[in-house]
Formats: sequence, C-alpha cells, structure tokens
Amino acid sequence: MTGLAAAAQPAQPPAGALEGRASGGRVKSAVRRTLGAVRRIPRAARICALIAFVNAACWSVITPPFQAADEPSHFAYVQQLAQTGTLPTSSNYAFSEDEETALRDLHQSQVQWHPEVHTIGSEAEQQLLQEDLSGSVSRTGTGDAGVATSQPPLYYALQTIPYGLGSVGTLLDQLALMRLLSALMAGLTALFAYLFVREALPGAPWAWVVGGASVALTPLLGFISGTVNPDAMLFAVSAAIFYLLARAFRRGLTVNLAIAIGVVTAIGLLTKLNFIGLVPGIILALIVLARRVARTSRASAWRALALAIGIPAVPVCLYILINLFSNHRGLGVVSSAIDLRHGSVFHELSYIWQFFLPRLPGMHSDFPGVFPPIQIWFDRSVGLYGWLDTPFPGWVYNLALIPAVVLTLLAIRALVTIRATLRRRLVELAAYALMGAGVLFLVGADSYLAFPAQAGTYGEPRYLLPMLPLLAAALVLSARGAGRRWGPVAGTLIVVMFLAYDGFSQLQVVARFYG
Repeated sequence: MTGLAAAAQPAQPPAGALEGRASGGRVKSAVRRTLGAVRRIPRAARICALIAFVNAACWSVITPPFQAADEPSHFAYVQQLAQTGTLPTSSNYAFSEDEETALRDLHQSQVQWHPEVHTIGSEAEQQLLQEDLSGSVSRTGTGDAGVATSQPPLYYALQTIPYGLGSVGTLLDQLALMRLLSALMAGLTALFAYLFVREALPGAPWAWVVGGASVALTPLLGFISGTVNPDAMLFAVSAAIFYLLARAFRRGLTVNLAIAIGVVTAIGLLTKLNFIGLVPGIILALIVLARRVARTSRASAWRALALAIGIPAVPVCLYILINLFSNHRGLGVVSSAIDLRHGSVFHELSYIWQFFLPRLPGMHSDFPGVFPPIQIWFDRSVGLYGWLDTPFPGWVYNLALIPAVVLTLLAIRALVTIRATLRRRLVELAAYALMGAGVLFLVGADSYLAFPAQAGTYGEPRYLLPMLPLLAAALVLSARGAGRRWGPVAGTLIVVMFLAYDGFSQLQVVARFYG
C-alpha cells in the first residue's frame, strides 16, 4: 500500500525548475505592470511622444556624422567608457584611431564652420570610408574626450548599450544606433511636456495636444536629440521634473511623489551639470509643498521633504568626492561658473541681464551694436544648426517675428482671462520662474567667464530647452487666448506652423550639407 500511495502522488518538479518558474512569473508580472502603466498614459501623449521620436530620427539621418555641436567629444566619451570601463581623463582632442579615421575620411574639419563645403558624396569617398573603418583600427582612445570630459557619466553609460549592439559593424553603425537612443529621449520630452500642461492647465483638454505636439515638432529639439549629446537626456529629465512638480502642486506631495521627484532630480544631476540651474526652483517648490502637507501631518511633510532632497544629495556628494580625489573641480565646469573672482558681482549680474534682456538705463553696454534678446536668442532659436554654421536667410528671422508677436498677444489675453486663478497659484508660478531664472543665470555666468575677450559665448538656444514645458504651456495659452470658438482652430494652426517650420529647417540642413 505504501508503494501504491507513493506512486499515486504527483511528481514534484526539481527545485531549480520551481525557481525558474517563480523567476519567470516575476518577469511576466513586471511586464504586465509596465504595459499597464503605459496604457494609463493618455493616447494623445503617446502620439506626441511618437511624433517627437520619428522627428528626431529623421534629423539623425539628415545630419551628417559628427556635424553637430561637440558630437565627436560625446562619442569619444562613450567609446572610452565602453572600451576601457573608465571615465575620460583629459579634455584634449586626440581621439581613438577609429574615430580619427572617420573624422578624416568624412572631411569633418573641412566641412565644419565652412558652409560652402559639403559633406562627402561620391561613391569613391564613401567606399574609402567604409574600407578604412572596416580595417584593423583601434577603438581604444587615450582618455581624451574634449569638452565632454567634465560632464557626469549617466548619459554616456546608457549610450554604451547601442554602442555595444553596433560593435559588430563600423563606427558609423554604432553612431546611428546611439543617435536613435537620443531620439527616444526626445519622445520622452514631448510626453512629459504634454503631461505637464495637462496638470498645470487642466481647463481645456484639446489644448494639451497643442503643447505636446508643438514641442514634438520643435526643430531644435529634433536636431539636438538626433545626435549624440547629453542635452537630449537633459531635456527629457527636465520635462519630467516639471511634470512631477505640477502634479504635486495639483494633488499634493505624497511620499511616492517625493521619491519620484528625488530620483528624477538625481538622474538630472548625473546627466548634465546644467540641471543645477533648475535646483533652486525645485527646492522652493518642495518647501512650499511640504508646508502644505504639514497642515495635516508634520511627520509626513518632513518625511516627504527629506526623501525628495536626500535622494539626489547622495549621488551628487559621491560625484563631487570622486572629482575632488581625481584632482578635478567638484562640480566640473559649473564650479567655474560660480567662481566670483572673475570681475565684480555687480558687473556679472549686469552682463547676465543684458545677455537675455534689454539693457537698463545706467548699465554699461557689454554688447555694443547687438541686441541679444533678438539677435542671439530669438534668431538662433528660429534656426541655427550644424556647428552653428547653418542659419536661415536673414529675412526668415524678420518674418518669424510676426507669428511670435501674435502668439505672445494671445497668451497675454489668456492670462488676463484667468487672472483670478493665477493669483491663487502665484507660489507655483514663482517656482517655475525660479527654475527658468536658474537656467538663464547658469548660462550667463558661464558666458561671463570669457568676457571681455568674447561676449555672448554659450549664446546657444539649446541651453534653454530644459524649459520646453514652459514653451508648451505658453502655446496652450496662446491657443486658449483665441477664445472658446476659435481656440481649436488657432491650436491647429499652431501645430501646422510648427510642422512646416520643422520641415523647412530640415530642408535647410539638407541644402547646407548635400546641396
């Protein structure tokens, strides 16, 4: 009987099989949760993200290899990390044999800054390039990564994934895959821009698409995110922090939301040091939000505030210690920007003001013959690609002033209409304004380091793109400013305008490099 009973028992699978099933179950559960989270994202937001990704992918195809600002340095950083597992140690420009060969055969230095010179196009030139890259050239550099050396490693560490996937091909295959990862980050930027206006301006759902789609079609976002550049990830992380703060202002600072804000802030600080410009506004927002929570629970308020600030503080302190022990500045290039020994504080503030705004009476003119708000920031925002050597004809910038003025007037009209709501949300608006002011101050302070030898260094609108969610909000207000009847029509025209603007920008780049 005992033997029959034992035979009747179902066979037990081996312990390893049970562990395998449990592990597979956990993976399936994680996949289901991820898919569920994606399904909860509004369909319109996902469409905006897809548009941004496709747009940036198109830019990645039409922009010749290494013909975007600092891309050779950023690629060298990734290659150094992937090939040796170590960070770059020098800001010199002696790259690996592989990259130097590509730069030579692409005639990169001859094309760069010379609009009259086009990229290679003959079959013989392309065949020589492929043969040289397919040969026995070393992919290990000397530790040089140019201007990228001072930046944190997170973006570059992520880029080692497509770099490794493309290692079976040539450097150009690796570069193409790496650019696609940046394009995915453009999709995240548009996604979070949509979600930000959804939280910050909940009154008109149709207008959220105007903000998200316009950001997705912004040419400068597509251009930068179509190259290997940590700015692509910076834009996405910045848009995410704007969204999380807007959500907290609308729904309250919960522990989970505080953790999310802390994690995203840490990611931003480890992506590119420019994110530091957003930190003062983030801290102000967290203090205000924590005080609101303290009305009902002081313990919850302190816990949320400690998590939101403490989580990013740990990796940043570690990064500073690593830099100090490596005989580098604690905060890299930002350490120079906050060094007040260069000139007087008052003159630096005057310079930064004039760099972005009209000069006030009594200020010494630091930009004689130039009006920076228009000639640097507006004109270059309209279109300046490649190595800042691919502009539009002059008349295009003058023409672009017309829709800019119309959109501004419509946005002001919308603000007047909702002025009562604005008064109730002044603190929230102050936090966003401080985030924007922090970005401007950081860029202006960096520019001041080269003054008076040079005026207007870092006058590149890409440095302002961490504030893209605010542009989305402004465009939403412009559409709403047309009124309830004409608002959807105005919103449609805004999106169509950005689509045409993006298309003409791409054609301009094609004409510059291939025409």
